[in-house]
Amino acid sequence: MVDIFGIISIDASYLVLILAGTLLLSIITLILAIIGIVKASKLKKRYNQFMTGSDGESIEKLIKSNLKDVKEIRTTTRKNSEAVTDIYEKLNYTFCKIGVNKYDAFHEMGGKLSFALCMLDKRNDGYLVNVMHSNNGCFAYIKEIVNGKSYIELGDEEKKALDDAVAGKSGDASVGPKVNEMLNADIDVEN
Repeated sequence: MVDIFGIISIDASYLVLILAGTLLLSIITLILAIIGIVKASKLKKRYNQFMTGSDGESIEKLIKSNLKDVKEIRTTTRKNSEAVTDIYEKLNYTFCKIGVNKYDAFHEMGGKLSFALCMLDKRNDGYLVNVMHSNNGCFAYIKEIVNGKSYIELGDEEKKALDDAVAGKSGDASVGPKVNEMLNADIDVEN
């Protein structure tokens, strides 16, 4: 039995067990501390590698640069979207359907030098220009077309040019309007 300062007396075998347990606990704590230090060191090394690029540029600078580029791309995309919308709006008023009919206005001349030219937008609004060539000169007439119709009477050559223009992309006056409706279905045109 071991007497400690005359206050406590403990059996020596218990004292040895307590000291051995304390020593074992200290060794385990020391091993865990060493493992923690090694892991922290590895993590710090990986962090430093991550924060420094291969050319020495820091990741922070790279991220800031990329964020600036993303902002510029967003601005450009917004401007491009507005420009495309503006273009689509203007296309509704642009001549996109053309019909041309060449003919001989006066039978004494050959070569079909006269022509009727019809230019229409998607709404079938536009102009019909009739140019007649003769020995005495050239005469040009223009007629307004609204919704595919003229309020001024048209000659046969002018009617054919108008029908071809209304037919649009297909070029067939009887099938063209139906085909154009199908092709232009996705474009909203106000009437």
